[in-house]
Amino acid sequence: MEATLEGQAAPVSWEQENADSNKGKGDIGDGLETSLSSLNVDAPPFVPSFATLVAAKAQLDEAGDEGQLIPDPPPPHAEQDNGELPNDTVDEVGGTDETPADWEEADVEETNHTDLAEDDEVSEPQSTPKPKKKPKNEEHGIRKEHVNIVFIGHVDAGKSTIGGQLLYLTGMVDKRTLEKYEREAKEKNRESWYLSWALDTNQEERDKGKTVEVGRAYFETEHKRFTLLDAPGHRSFVPNMIGGACQADLAVLVISARKGEFETGFERGGQTREHAMLAKTAGVKHLVILVNKMDDPTVEWAEDRFNECKEKLVPYLKKCGFNPKTDIFFIPCSGLTGAFLRDLLDEKTCPWYRGPSLLQYIETLPSLNRPVEGPFIMPVVDKYKDMGTVVLGKIESGAVKRNQQLILMPNRKQVEVLTLWTDEEEVNMVSSGDSIKIKLKGVEEEEVQSGFVLCDADNPCTVGKVFDAQVVILEHKSIVCPGYTAVLHLHAAVEEVSVKALICLIDKKSGERSKTRPRFVKQDQVAIMRLECSDLTCMESFKKFPQMGRFTLRDEGRTIAIGKILRVVE
Repeated sequence: MEATLEGQAAPVSWEQENADSNKGKGDIGDGLETSLSSLNVDAPPFVPSFATLVAAKAQLDEAGDEGQLIPDPPPPHAEQDNGELPNDTVDEVGGTDETPADWEEADVEETNHTDLAEDDEVSEPQSTPKPKKKPKNEEHGIRKEHVNIVFIGHVDAGKSTIGGQLLYLTGMVDKRTLEKYEREAKEKNRESWYLSWALDTNQEERDKGKTVEVGRAYFETEHKRFTLLDAPGHRSFVPNMIGGACQADLAVLVISARKGEFETGFERGGQTREHAMLAKTAGVKHLVILVNKMDDPTVEWAEDRFNECKEKLVPYLKKCGFNPKTDIFFIPCSGLTGAFLRDLLDEKTCPWYRGPSLLQYIETLPSLNRPVEGPFIMPVVDKYKDMGTVVLGKIESGAVKRNQQLILMPNRKQVEVLTLWTDEEEVNMVSSGDSIKIKLKGVEEEEVQSGFVLCDADNPCTVGKVFDAQVVILEHKSIVCPGYTAVLHLHAAVEEVSVKALICLIDKKSGERSKTRPRFVKQDQVAIMRLECSDLTCMESFKKFPQMGRFTLRDEGRTIAIGKILRVVE
């Protein structure tokens, strides 16, 4: 038997076979590696919407040079015994007129909107956590303008339902997923809630039908890319709503046309009023009002009801500081059927309104003028741990690339950018206006808090505890005097703040300042006061960088005042 095997020269063929098999193994290994790399095996775990944060305002980017940070420290100034402001502070104050929010306009001029980002080349993504079709415009190296849009309004007005319907109409949620939500909602006797489940991913939110965290998604039109922020409407979650508004460029105020529901939301204590005021304070300059539930049996597309809601809202929005001719636009709609969200309704059903629809309108809005040339600034809205420290926020100024060195204020931590994502897509570079996630090297997740600011390493933002501010008292039963404490919402930071001193009162009509120090300030008065934060906070004067210079004061669950920082004292 052995002789037979020797005669057949088996060892030679076995060696060849073995060599071939080893070679083949290498090929198979390579092929396996290639096929595995095409699968989404490294996809990060799903991270729920990031505005669980008790966050605060910031805003539509202001135009011109005032949108750029000038890092020179403000000159120190002493309080004067006679109660008058130092001359240099007086120059910054300016007057105010009847509308409380017009105090912003004294320092920030409107400029013509130009699209700064249109010719910017988009860097090629390195890897895609969620593979998806590349937008047509980006295939040719043209970047779509990015707009952050927040949905605000009273609880149960239909914000989440409209958001879910928009995702479906723009192809971001497929029909099969919606049918699954519809079956699940029917089992729980909640048939009309199924669209909102596209944004309300939390089980508690689905069970109660109330948004708690700011839902987050995105959709695209032909020329623009929108990040959709779905803010909670319940009064208990107003701090979360501020967290959404502080990242928005455009706000959509949803009101219900159903008999009784509009009145509940609009009367004192309803969230329609407070949300409109907070959006203006957060820097949103354009407001689209969607009159939802027009298909309700109590309304049935009646023009009278639409006009009634409009007539009640316009005077209040004007008081908030919105210009009725240029800043607000009313659209009737139905979130459940999708009428007037993308397509116009049949003329027989609604002959009195012929367009544009919501998507047509926001597509044609003028481009935003963003401070791209300034130093990089991004307030941190939220953070989480995922193989490193990941922070989320909206870039207010400048641009950032992978491997760039940054500084995290106020703790002055040197960090390096490892990975950048925008709308779940990994990119090499992002710029002003983008809502992004950044993986950082050099800092632990425990060392980062909401309200910290990522800055250019050579040009960090100002940090302080004591500042002078012009404050408008909106609604407060008692008086405000030195020693009074409240909660300060400044960009994404939330801090306890106390009144150190009242400097002077400002007459709302004439803009004149009082000659002596007031002993207290009450509702509807405008005052200049010195405030002190409980901890070091990133801030800038409103004149230098409006996005980090406007704030809201809240107390006992109510918004009591809005203001702007005149100077950082200490």
